Amino acid sequence: MKVLLSGDEAVARGAWEEGVVVATAYPGTPSTEILEALATLPGVHAQWSPNEKVALEVGIGASMAGVRVLVAMKHVGLNVAADPFMTLSYTGVRGGLVVVSADDPALYSSQNEQDNRHYARMAKVPMLEPVDSRECKELMEEAYHISETFDTPVLFRITTRIAHGKGVVELGRRREVSSKGMELDPAKWVMLPNFARDRHPIVEERMERLVSYGESFPGNRMELREPDLGFITSGVAYQYVREAFPRASVLKLTLTYPLPRARVLDFAGRVKRLFVVEELDPFLEEQIRALGIEVVGKQVFPRVGELSPELVKKGVEKGYKPSFVAFPDIPQRPPSLCPGCPHRGVFVVLKKLKVTVFGDIGCYTLGALPPLSRLHSCICMGAGVGMVHGAEKAGSSGRMVAVIGDSTFYHSGITGLADIVYNRGASTVVIMDNGTTAMTGKQGHPGTGVALQGEGKRIHLESLVKGLGVDRVRVVDPYDLKAMEEVFREETESPEPSVIITRRPCTLITPGPIGFFSVDEDLCIGCGVCVKVGCIALSMVGEGEERKARIDRHLCYGCGVCAQVCPKGAIGEDEGVS
Repeated sequence: MKVLLSGDEAVARGAWEEGVVVATAYPGTPSTEILEALATLPGVHAQWSPNEKVALEVGIGASMAGVRVLVAMKHVGLNVAADPFMTLSYTGVRGGLVVVSADDPALYSSQNEQDNRHYARMAKVPMLEPVDSRECKELMEEAYHISETFDTPVLFRITTRIAHGKGVVELGRRREVSSKGMELDPAKWVMLPNFARDRHPIVEERMERLVSYGESFPGNRMELREPDLGFITSGVAYQYVREAFPRASVLKLTLTYPLPRARVLDFAGRVKRLFVVEELDPFLEEQIRALGIEVVGKQVFPRVGELSPELVKKGVEKGYKPSFVAFPDIPQRPPSLCPGCPHRGVFVVLKKLKVTVFGDIGCYTLGALPPLSRLHSCICMGAGVGMVHGAEKAGSSGRMVAVIGDSTFYHSGITGLADIVYNRGASTVVIMDNGTTAMTGKQGHPGTGVALQGEGKRIHLESLVKGLGVDRVRVVDPYDLKAMEEVFREETESPEPSVIITRRPCTLITPGPIGFFSVDEDLCIGCGVCVKVGCIALSMVGEGEERKARIDRHLCYGCGVCAQVCPKGAIGEDEGVS
């Protein structure tokens, strides 16, 4: 049967058909849907882990126990999982283990656009790159074959276009792969220095065998057409090349690391002009140049953002290397917090108190944008907690806080808070608890007790924080600006560590609006203070003395934040609206 699947869904289907028993991940765009799709299929234990490092470690344990495993994450998630990933290359696997890295060229939903192909070279593991949904599914068979044949994890790299683009996939049946069981072998699994020294030569010998394997690997294929123009490419860039130059010869690489050197040399000798087309870094280009082959690559193709057929065509025909502009010729529409979002009131108060805010990854990162403009850093998951402690120890004065979401706190904030307590800091951490992992699609986390395939056990947030040694723990309603202001004033002046938990459910997981507000135009003076809370339900209409605030009843959630900032009391609950 043929169906239309996204790349993420096809990865999940392919893993399921190859007998995967355990699948783990932390949700992160563009990889989230892989585990969500896999969790619906029988015979698989699929779970959200607190972070990517834990997800991979769970996967390693399952592989050691003898079953096939899939671990999925977005590109920056592999940074978190890099510690076990690097050593996993030394230990190898028992049951096949595939790590999916979903990279995000053009930063559609990420803090950077790093090229995770470098992880394959750094860890010395083989890497596969599909070009479409069909290959996402079919290459899973090859991924597990390589993993178990060569005793290695496999890096399976996709990008946003592949992950979210849809294509026709032919479904097959599930292969029931018998568990190999656990075989206790300290020399393989216990990476003490003496054992690790013995494993390193095994890794190097494995890479040479993989090079030979790649020479005959059918996914690395020459498509010989006209010899005047040739391309070496992989992933989604292959589709751009074929669209831009359908008559050109192409070396399509699917097992992109290690590089099939002999096949590259053979292809290079068959064409007159040779281009390397790849998104982001010159990963293939540099290796090809090291073989003594003259190619054209990043001289004419950009290192940043996504490619397209048009950019490939311009690069080849005009030697054109454009500067990167996100979404050119499209009016910019900055994202904003949802109407009624419980994070909004927090930033309104922090801005009023002129607090320096160390931020984190989540919906609340939007607090950096106008008109809220009250978030001053965002590096990676959990970084704000460590950064506020560092700023305090550096002697910075004035009110400072770290803001972090509940899911992100369980992911990476716990150790940072422990550091504050252990090193006798006095920083304030604001945990914005909206009861979900909102930005990636309302997934559960340890603080919700909602697991991917059913009921988990909830880890009580206040108890956890107190268990870390924080004595000052305050819980406040983020819709109550007066109460929040009082709590923020008190805790930011405290000489000891404190945690403020702002608790309201995400508006996307509640049944609907909790009420409606409207503007009394007779009282409204058109000052515009209300629209500075950044709610899209609010706007100003009219000119001069006729300028008034207006609330769109179709968007209003009823949080009442705008009413609390209005200096004239012109905004009130609308009893007449149902």
